[in-house]
Amino acid sequence: MRHDAIEHLVGMLAKLPGLGRRSARRAVLRMLQDPAARMLPLADALTAAAAAVKPCRVCGNLDSTDPCRICSDPARDQDAICVVEGVAELWALERAHAHHGLYHVLGGLLSALGGTGPGDLSIQPLLARIAEGRTREVILALPATVDGAATAHVLAERLAPTGVQITRLAQGVPIGGALDVLDDGTLAAALKSRRAV
Repeated sequence: MRHDAIEHLVGMLAKLPGLGRRSARRAVLRMLQDPAARMLPLADALTAAAAAVKPCRVCGNLDSTDPCRICSDPARDQDAICVVEGVAELWALERAHAHHGLYHVLGGLLSALGGTGPGDLSIQPLLARIAEGRTREVILALPATVDGAATAHVLAERLAPTGVQITRLAQGVPIGGALDVLDDGTLAAALKSRRAV
C-alpha cells in the first residue's frame, strides 16, 4: 500500500468521534499488520451495514429491520414513548436499561442560532403516533441545555391537547450535559425520577 493510501485511511478514521490522528494512525497500523484478519472483515462489515441499516419508519432508530427491533418487540411497554434528540441518546438509554417502552427520535433540537425550527424536527410523526390512542405517557428525554429546554417547551405545548401525561427527565442530568456521554447510573436515576412538565 502506498503512503498516500495510508494517509487517506488515517484521515478518514480521524474524522470519527473519539479518534484523533494519533489514534487513527495506531488503528491503521494494527489493521495493516494483518489485513486479511483485521482490515478486510472490517471493510465487509462497513459495506454490509451501509446497505442494510436504515432509519425506522416508526421511531427513527437505526436498524437493519423496519420497523426496528424495539418497535417490533411486543414485550416493550407500548403505552410510553421516550422522545430523544437523536439515535445516540436512544442507544445510551438502551445501554442503561432504564426505559422499557418505545422511543421517538426528533432528529435534532430547536435552535435559533442553528436555524432549526419545529418543521425541521420529527414532531408531526410523533403527534400522529399519539393520535393512534395507545400512548398514555410521553417522556421528554432531552438534554439540559437551552436548546433542549426550548424543544421540551414546544413539545409540551403541542402535546398538551392530546391529554397524554408529559414527563421530563429529573435532576441528575447536568446542565449542558448530553445523554450519550453520561454514565448508566445517572441516566437510570434521571429517568426513574422524571416529573410532570
